[in-house]
Amino acid sequence: MEFTEFQLHPQVMSGVVAAGYMAPTPIQEQSIPTVMEGKDVMGLAQTGTGKTAAFVLPILHRLMTGERGVVRALVIAPTRELAEQINEAFAVLGAKTGLRSVSIYGGVNITPQIAKVKRGAEIVVACPGRLLDHLNQKNFTLSQLEVLVLDEADHMFDMGFFPDIRRIMGYLPRQRQTLLFSATMPAEIRRLALEILHKPVTVQVGTSAPAVTVSHALYPVKSHLKTALLMQLLQHTDTDSVLVFTRTKHRAKRVGEQLEKKGFKAASLQGNLSQNRRQEALDGFRNGTYQVLVATDIAARGIDVNQVSHVINYDMPDTADAYIHRIGRTGRAARTGDAFTLITDDDTEMVRAIERVLGARLKTSALENFDYNVPAPTNNQEFARPPQQPRPRRKPAEPGKGSGPRRPSTSPAAAGAPAVRAVRPQTGNRQPLGANQQLKRANTNNRRGR
Repeated sequence: MEFTEFQLHPQVMSGVVAAGYMAPTPIQEQSIPTVMEGKDVMGLAQTGTGKTAAFVLPILHRLMTGERGVVRALVIAPTRELAEQINEAFAVLGAKTGLRSVSIYGGVNITPQIAKVKRGAEIVVACPGRLLDHLNQKNFTLSQLEVLVLDEADHMFDMGFFPDIRRIMGYLPRQRQTLLFSATMPAEIRRLALEILHKPVTVQVGTSAPAVTVSHALYPVKSHLKTALLMQLLQHTDTDSVLVFTRTKHRAKRVGEQLEKKGFKAASLQGNLSQNRRQEALDGFRNGTYQVLVATDIAARGIDVNQVSHVINYDMPDTADAYIHRIGRTGRAARTGDAFTLITDDDTEMVRAIERVLGARLKTSALENFDYNVPAPTNNQEFARPPQQPRPRRKPAEPGKGSGPRRPSTSPAAAGAPAVRAVRPQTGNRQPLGANQQLKRANTNNRRGR
């Protein structure tokens, strides 16, 4: 099948040609005609199979007719990186359409986002929290919305976004088209789909497992030798770009720093970085400035880099689904990829869970000439956080400083004499008031309500 068979608007089709798209992927082939018919869709497909274009193209086609300058399509994504990736897809594929899209997420100044929407954006790609900020502040309205997309719905559930999603629904018109895409479909997501979708058409391509183009290998190792083994694997493996996943932000930062010290072109991507630093690391990974990107699961979605040849799990993920999403960063678009996972004795149960999802045993590997028997140091400080520096105490203000020169006191207390409380002198017999004075006092007391 070719893209011309979808009969997309000519200006949308020009974006397809400019992007170099040849033939639609299975999820695109099955989803695009259904979306173009205006039906609600629940799409389930492996990561890296082209889900983004499966909803971007029919949305662009729909918006070519109708009012311009108002928000008519909303895409909700779980991470900033994924929001930027989707926004870029709208920009590339819709370059000839004149339609405008804007990405909205937290961690950056809200004012430019308001300005972009008010300049007449028809498409908003947003993370739930910042979108709610805009809606609560009435920065723009979604009253004319025609299409809603929930992308990576399972990940939004994992991140606890569902209360926000339900609040957002209160701002949307009931008459709309709703599309829900996900790599996996747990029971909770399916229940949400039944709440917000109207007679949806389910499109499922393959199973919720990594693409068959990915090979898997487990590397048993003791915890204190993980970094050393990682470096040896990188040195002795023919790689293009490599994604290394850690469990915590602090560990991602430390592993990235250690790789950089050893001469690797490495960077880290984790939640403590500012949006500019995160974007710089991601752009550098895409353009080849960095060969290795060490990341937390925040990067498991939204990294669309076809040249990722290897994914290395420095730490085992918490769930089998998280493993699937990590591994989905390689073996994309029919390319081959490798997934290495460093495992310890504590990871046995998770290995079995992953094998159940894959329906196959994972092979165990060992790196030649690597000493797996090096004892653990008595005080392993590899990932110890630096001690918090004590704050210097404020020095008490010296006499005569801090408020300008003081005038010398002449009171007896200042001279060392005991303080004496001022006492109002008591008068003796009071003089009787005159008639006029008595009348004046009576009027005053009446006004006071006495």
